[in-house]
Amino acid sequence: MKKQYLLIVFIGLAFSLYAQEEAFDNDLKVGLVLSGGGAKGLAHIGALRVIEESGVRIDYIGGTSMGAIVGALYASGYSANELDSIFKDVDFTKLIQGYVPRSTMSFYEKQNQEKYALKLPFEKLRISFPSAISTGQNVYNLLNELLFHVNDVEDFNKLPIPFFCIATDVETGEMVKLDRGYLPLAITASGAFPSLFEPVEIENRILIDGGVVNNYPIDEVRAMGADIIIGVDVQDPLSKRDELNSATGVLLQINNYRTVNDMKNKRGETDIYVKPDIKDYSVISFDQGDSIINNGYRAALKQKIPLDSLAMLQSGELRKHYPIQKLDSFHINSVYIRGNEQYSRAYIKGKLRYDTEQYTNFQKLDQGFNTLAATNNFKSLKYVIRPNEDGYALDLHVKERTTETFLKLGVHYDDLYQTAGLINITKKHLLFKDDVASFDFILGDNLRYNFDYYIDKGFYWSLGVRSRFNTFVKDIDFNFAAETAPNLLSTVNKLDLEFDDLVNQIYMQTVWNEEFNVGLGVEHELLKIQTETVVPEEQSKLVFYNSNYLGPYAFIKFDSLDDKYFPTRGFFFDADWNTYMFGTDYKPRDIMGYSVAKLKMGFALPVYHRLSMNLFMEGGFTLGDAEIGSLDFILGGYGNDLPVNMSPFVGYEYLSFGGDSYVKTSLNLDWEFIPKSHINFMANFANADDNIFEGGEWFKVPDYTGYACGYSFESFVGPVELKYNWSPEGNNSFWSVNVGFWF
Repeated sequence: MKKQYLLIVFIGLAFSLYAQEEAFDNDLKVGLVLSGGGAKGLAHIGALRVIEESGVRIDYIGGTSMGAIVGALYASGYSANELDSIFKDVDFTKLIQGYVPRSTMSFYEKQNQEKYALKLPFEKLRISFPSAISTGQNVYNLLNELLFHVNDVEDFNKLPIPFFCIATDVETGEMVKLDRGYLPLAITASGAFPSLFEPVEIENRILIDGGVVNNYPIDEVRAMGADIIIGVDVQDPLSKRDELNSATGVLLQINNYRTVNDMKNKRGETDIYVKPDIKDYSVISFDQGDSIINNGYRAALKQKIPLDSLAMLQSGELRKHYPIQKLDSFHINSVYIRGNEQYSRAYIKGKLRYDTEQYTNFQKLDQGFNTLAATNNFKSLKYVIRPNEDGYALDLHVKERTTETFLKLGVHYDDLYQTAGLINITKKHLLFKDDVASFDFILGDNLRYNFDYYIDKGFYWSLGVRSRFNTFVKDIDFNFAAETAPNLLSTVNKLDLEFDDLVNQIYMQTVWNEEFNVGLGVEHELLKIQTETVVPEEQSKLVFYNSNYLGPYAFIKFDSLDDKYFPTRGFFFDADWNTYMFGTDYKPRDIMGYSVAKLKMGFALPVYHRLSMNLFMEGGFTLGDAEIGSLDFILGGYGNDLPVNMSPFVGYEYLSFGGDSYVKTSLNLDWEFIPKSHINFMANFANADDNIFEGGEWFKVPDYTGYACGYSFESFVGPVELKYNWSPEGNNSFWSVNVGFWF
C-alpha cells in the first residue's frame, strides 16, 4: 500500500475526530481518470455511484474512449444514477451497428434493404470492403441529445466539472488532447474504435480512438491542478498464448502492448485505484451492462475508507446537482451545409426533413439524419448545434463517399418463380448529381430484370425511369383460359401457362418525410400469355393475349411499417390508377379511357410481448367498355412483388381465381418466440368476379377463404418460410416454401 494512500487515511481520520469545524486554507483538488474499454467502461458508472455516496467532490475529469463518454456526461451535470438510467435504456446493438429504422428510409432505400443479401463497393472492376462497420451516426445523435444542455460551451474547462478527452491522430500517431470545441464531436473522436467506427475529422485532423496512444491520461489530469487522483481502470490485461486463437485477438494483443506496459507506472501514480473484476466480459458485452455496472460499484466499495477520508479533507462545498431539463422542442432557424459536392443542398435538406418555419425535437432530427445516413452516400454526417439570438443554428459538415458503384447479390426460391439468383450493379452520379441507376439481372428458372434510374431532388419534384420484365411458367386450372378457347380446352383440366410481362415507365414524384409519396407518369406494358399444353393446328403455341398498352398513371403511397416482411407497427396505404389510351389488339374508340384502379391499406400493431397483428384490406376494379381479360385481377399463392394485377391469397395456388374487380381482407398473427424465429397464422377472405361492385356482390359473405400457418426465420438472405395452406371451400391443402428476399 502506498505511503500517500496511508497518509490520506490517517489525516482523514484525524480530521474527522479533531477538526470537523475547521477548513484547510488550500482545498484538496481531486482529479478523476477514466480509461477506455468499450462495454467494460460501463463499470465507471458503478464507481461514480460510490464516489458520490462517499461525498467526494470531483474537480477535474480526463477520459479516453468509453471513459471519455461517461466522463463528459458526468462533467456536464448528470449524476451517477441518471447515467445508470440512461445506459439501461440504450439498445447498444442498434446503436453501434448503425441501425436505421425502416420508417425513416427513403422509398428507394427501403427496396434496397429488403432485396439484397450482400452489398459490396465495386470500383475499377475490383470488389472492396467498407473501411468501418458503422459510421457511428446513431452514437453521435444520442450524444447530441444528451449534451444539448451544454451546447453553448466551447471551452471544456467551463463545464460544471472541467474536462478533456484523448484521441489519436491516425496520420501521425500523435496523441491529441481535446479540451475545446464541440463536446459531442470530441468524445465521438475519442471513442472512434478502428474498423468499428469511421474516423472523425476535427480541425483538419483525422482522429480515432485515444486508447491507441493513451488509455489512462493521468499526467494530463494532474497537470490540470489535481492534488489527488482517483482512477478507474477497465483495460484488458495481455492475453496468454492459449487465448490468442483468432486474428482479431492477436491484433488486440498488439494494440494493448503500449497501454498495458504504461499502466505499470501509471497505477503507482494513482492515489485511489479502482480496478473492477470484469475479465469475463468483452469490449462489446453491452447486453451485460447491469452486471458490469454492479462490478464497478463493488470494486469502488473496496476503496470506501480512503474515499470517505478524502471527502473529509475537501473543505469546499460539493457541487449542487440540478436535474437536467430537456427541451421538448426548439427552433433551428438556420442550416449551414459544408463538404457537399456531388449532392445538392436541396437533396440534403429534403432528406433531413428540415423546415425553418417549424419547431423540431431530437426525435425528428434523428429521423432526418437516419434518412440521410440510409442513402449510404455519406461516410460522415457531423453537425454542431449552437444557440443564437432567435433559436439555434445547425452547422452540418458532410463527408461524401467516393465509391459510386456497388455490386449487390441475392438469392430466392418460391413456388411461382422457382430458383432465382440476383446480380445487381448500382451506379451513382451516372449522368447528374443526385442521380442513381440500378440494374437487377435475375438468373434461374425464369430470367428477369429490373432497371431503375432516379434523379432525387429532395423537396422538389424528382424524375425517374423504370423498366422491368417478369416471366414464369405455371401449371394452373383457371377459368379465363377455358373461356378464351373453349373448344381446345374442353378436355384439359390443367395447362402450363407461360406469362411474360414487360413494363416501362417514365414518372415524376415528390415525397414528404420519406413516408408519403405521390407521383404520376406514362406507362407502356407488353403482356403475353400463352401455353404449349394444347396447340392449334399449324401453330407452335396457343396465345391467349399478346398486347401492348400505353397510357398515363398516377400513384399515392404512405409507408411507415417498421418491416416489410414481419411488421410490428406502422401504417400502409398504396393506391394507383392506370388509364389506357392505346392497345395493339383494340380499336382506339374501345380502349380509350379504359382504367384499372387498385388500393391496398392496413396497419400493424403489437398485441402482446413479441406478438403482433397485421390487418390489411385491398381491392380493385376496372372502368370502360372494352373487355380486356389480360388486365383482370388474379389471386392466389403467397408472396410479395407479384407482377401486373396479381395479388397473393393463401389457401389457394397461384393464379386460382379472379375477375375485373375484387375485394380482399387479410389478417396475420405473428409471434417472434425467439429472436428472428416466428410462428405465424394467416387468414384471408375475398370476393372476385366481373362487375362485383355494380351488383353489390363485394359486400356479401366471401366466396373465397384461405388460411395458412407456419414457421419463418429471418436469415441474412431473407425470410426462410414453410407454410401449411388450406381452404374450406377448395377442399384441398398443400405446403408452400419461400427462401430469401422477394425480387
